[in-house]
Amino acid sequence: MPKLSKKGTELPTSPIRKLVVFAEKAKANGIQVLHLNIGQPDIAAPKQAIEAVTNSNLNLLPYGPSQGKLSYREKLVDYYSNHNINIKTDDIIVTTGASEALTFALNVICDADDEIIIPEPFYANYNGFASAASVRVIPVISEFNCQFQLPAMENISEKITSKTKAILLCNPSNPTGYVYSKKEIQTLCKLSIKHDIFLIVDEVYREFIHGDEPHYSVLSDEKASKHTVMIDSVSKRYSLCGARVGSLVSKNNTLIQNALKFAHLRLSPPTYALMASEAALSAPKSYLDEVVKEYTTRRNTLINRLEQIPNVEVSHPMGAFYCIVKLPVEDAENFSKFLLTDFSLNNQTVMLAPAKGFYSSPNVGVNEVRIAFILDEEKLILAATILEKALEAYKNFVP
Repeated sequence: MPKLSKKGTELPTSPIRKLVVFAEKAKANGIQVLHLNIGQPDIAAPKQAIEAVTNSNLNLLPYGPSQGKLSYREKLVDYYSNHNINIKTDDIIVTTGASEALTFALNVICDADDEIIIPEPFYANYNGFASAASVRVIPVISEFNCQFQLPAMENISEKITSKTKAILLCNPSNPTGYVYSKKEIQTLCKLSIKHDIFLIVDEVYREFIHGDEPHYSVLSDEKASKHTVMIDSVSKRYSLCGARVGSLVSKNNTLIQNALKFAHLRLSPPTYALMASEAALSAPKSYLDEVVKEYTTRRNTLINRLEQIPNVEVSHPMGAFYCIVKLPVEDAENFSKFLLTDFSLNNQTVMLAPAKGFYSSPNVGVNEVRIAFILDEEKLILAATILEKALEAYKNFVP
């Protein structure tokens, strides 16, 4: 049998989707599965986005510009200016989701065996993107007891070597919900300048702030403009996950021009998806205001109910729509599997994302899960009740 690549065989499995096979079997057996494992919003997309596609009169779907349609990039410039981010259309490459934007960035910045530093826990697919680009992830642990705030600067600095090409983080964070402050971002910018490396910040959850700490974009630091890269997407902001439209944004013209070579390889972003995304940017401010208000309400409801469960500890996210939960079990992945294979309450159960997949360091986060509060309040309360009953039953479970 022909031998497959080491890169492919060693590519990590997504912890977010790892248990899907068990969830499908549960559904086949008549069990309703409440999905708290994946950040799939249940709130309707802006009507402008849907109507732009349904009312289109295209007879064919031609190629578009590899950099993305100019009118869309112009609307993005206006959108970012409302967030104190001053850029030009030439600073943007429209991508097939934030995933492609980060893939472009890693391939432009790094050679094989170069390193990127990431505070962990981090979005699990960062491991996969890095592995696919033959880049090594160097983790720096953030502490649950400190709400996953940025690790001490000396802990980050000591990881920087001649192989280090970038620091990567998500702000607000997936999976922790931590919002990095203006001071923290500016400190990282100074560090990037000092060591002549890049600072890449994934800002797809920019609007989702649950409190008074405003979001500060990495591109707002003008002094670090040649060292900073922003990753963005319409997926969460406008409930357009399936559109797969993101963007790579940087004021470093050389980086953009080299990333555009990768964009040429995939020809162009998808036409209908761009149409929906461009229309979404015309949605009134009230749309996002209501969406954020709803997620904040869900956050508060979920945390309040989880904290009523004995021996369960919950992080308090400042942004995004995730929280990390410590469970009174030795292995949260085994427990998450148990929920799908051996437990239900009134023919209902819950699917969680084991948190150890969000760490690169071994044996960390083994008793933690990430929970996405992307269901309505009633379902979140039900899910917490199922979780509480399952923890009781698990004490006597013998696999």
